[in-house]
Amino acid sequence: MKSKIFLRLSLVYSLAFGGFSYAADNSLSVEIEIPRMNVAEYHKPYVAVWLEDSNRRATQVALWYDLDMKDNEGKKWLKDIRQWWRRVGRKAEQPFDGLTSATKGPGKHRLSIDLDAKHLSSIPSGDYQLRIEASREVGGKEVINIPLFWPPKASDYPKSAKGSSELGNVNIQLN
Repeated sequence: MKSKIFLRLSLVYSLAFGGFSYAADNSLSVEIEIPRMNVAEYHKPYVAVWLEDSNRRATQVALWYDLDMKDNEGKKWLKDIRQWWRRVGRKAEQPFDGLTSATKGPGKHRLSIDLDAKHLSSIPSGDYQLRIEASREVGGKEVINIPLFWPPKASDYPKSAKGSSELGNVNIQLN
């Protein structure tokens, strides 16, 4: 009985979060740290994650922004994630279904990129950058670029990078 309920919940969860999941067998696990800051006025950052090829073509992976603002007001601040906005945001169909979640506070946050997801399975082989950009109201902006080859190979992982202000450690594992 418990296993049937678990399987049903897993299926519903997989369908709801098609672009990225939290339990994929063929996935990149990306842990993103949002550092704790000692400031008078703290706002959670908006964060965008995307893959970019050498021709600057981008494939959206994840987007964390304020989904709960009245009248979808959170969308108007998406353009403050400047590099993402230029590469992906202004041309993308909104809302970003299946890729968005709420902003995250300080701590380590994990997302799992399902390599079999429809929008990722058609990406041509080659050199890419996994780009993670954070922008915070009354704060700063930061972009981390992590070079990787697509499709990912087990011998290339783990990978890591470290931000200097708005982002902390970023760790990537191939599952």
